[in-house]
Amino acid sequence: MVIEHVKHTSLDLGEQVLGLAEWEGATQAEVLIQGSDSQLTRFANSEVHQNVAEHDTQVSLRFVIGKRIGVASTNRLDRDSLTRLAETAARIARLQPEQPEFTSLPGPGPVPLVEGAYSTATAEATPEERADAARAVIAQADSAGVEAYGSYTTTTETIAVANSLGIRCEEERTSSQLITVAMGPDGEAGYAERGAVDHTRLDPVAVGQEAAEKARASRGAVALEPGDYPVVLEEYAVADILDMLAYTGFSALAVQEQRSFFEPGRGIASELVSIWDDGTDPEGMPSSFDYEGVGKQRVDLVERGICHEVVHDSQTASKEGKRSTGHALPAPNPWGPFPLNQFMAPGNASREELIGGLDRGLLVTRFHYTNPVHPKLVVVTGMTRDGVFLVEGGRIARPVKNLRFTQSYLGALAGVEAIGRERGILRGYFGAVVVPALRISSFTFTGVTEH
Repeated sequence: MVIEHVKHTSLDLGEQVLGLAEWEGATQAEVLIQGSDSQLTRFANSEVHQNVAEHDTQVSLRFVIGKRIGVASTNRLDRDSLTRLAETAARIARLQPEQPEFTSLPGPGPVPLVEGAYSTATAEATPEERADAARAVIAQADSAGVEAYGSYTTTTETIAVANSLGIRCEEERTSSQLITVAMGPDGEAGYAERGAVDHTRLDPVAVGQEAAEKARASRGAVALEPGDYPVVLEEYAVADILDMLAYTGFSALAVQEQRSFFEPGRGIASELVSIWDDGTDPEGMPSSFDYEGVGKQRVDLVERGICHEVVHDSQTASKEGKRSTGHALPAPNPWGPFPLNQFMAPGNASREELIGGLDRGLLVTRFHYTNPVHPKLVVVTGMTRDGVFLVEGGRIARPVKNLRFTQSYLGALAGVEAIGRERGILRGYFGAVVVPALRISSFTFTGVTEH
């Protein structure tokens, strides 16, 4: 009954704000309602020390007068506040220059609700359940003689979109994330993370064991000379690669502004590499529609190493005479559409086989503080973190200190030799990613960090 009540009031709220926008003279209007009920349990020094919860509802109005657009938002839902919201958006719109490329907000289309976006178990997760999971992680750290730090988050999100052209859609989505860093007395560290729609699918024991064993194995790390090394990148590092590709080039706006590496038919990766975005796939963290109320479509970004398609919102699609692929971000949005549900195709190699293919190379857990140096070439600078190991003769030989790198991610993908058969669901910077581990023929490391 509570869920039905929430759905009813969200759409009713949207209708109310659309009426206020019409009263203020909007030629078109769009209301985005984002309700969030999020809980977070933190642990540090191998102790659970905090549980917090936040409930919020944000109402955003995109107000259109001809080709002038104003956006305003509020989280106060009383009648006077919503009236001020419409007045503010209208005033902003009238002060804006015209946007010559704007044609229209999107019209209604089919939006089938996907399976697997919502989990009752996650929505009803208790502080005690999260604390029990944290204690399971801590127990693994205790066994390895290290300390555990991290967080466990469960979130229920309600998204509703209504516009003056007839779009009316709403969906509840849940997500959960367990992150831990295990640290030893000399600064050695290990990392593990899991994400899921249903938090009961997270395995706290496995997460804790992975991080703790990585930290224990990192004791006594030695410095390694910078240079070009073949590498095995674990899923956490691969997630950063997909995030950076999304940021620099998989958006139609980036292509239209000629700042993207993407060219249809261009080879950018090994033929082993296929990447797509699919918000309807329950193997990830699905969502049925974007922040304009347009149904999600699968978009094949890279097929067997070849650039294929990019993602669109209504404005970039209109410019090319196409329909949006359902990848709009909330307005105002100067960045254009983004892929928020990326997948990379798995291979057939086990972790042991990936590492076994290195004669002398590095096993890298994840990247940290990565930034693009040359966006069109996707040259990125950053550091390794939480577990780097020298591999000799196909076996892990010893831990090494963290390394700095400057590397084209396109060049790295072109050098993919093998792909893991297992994939992890991770929360990337722009959404969820489902990625395997990779073995890459060469990766350029430019310096050694102190730890």
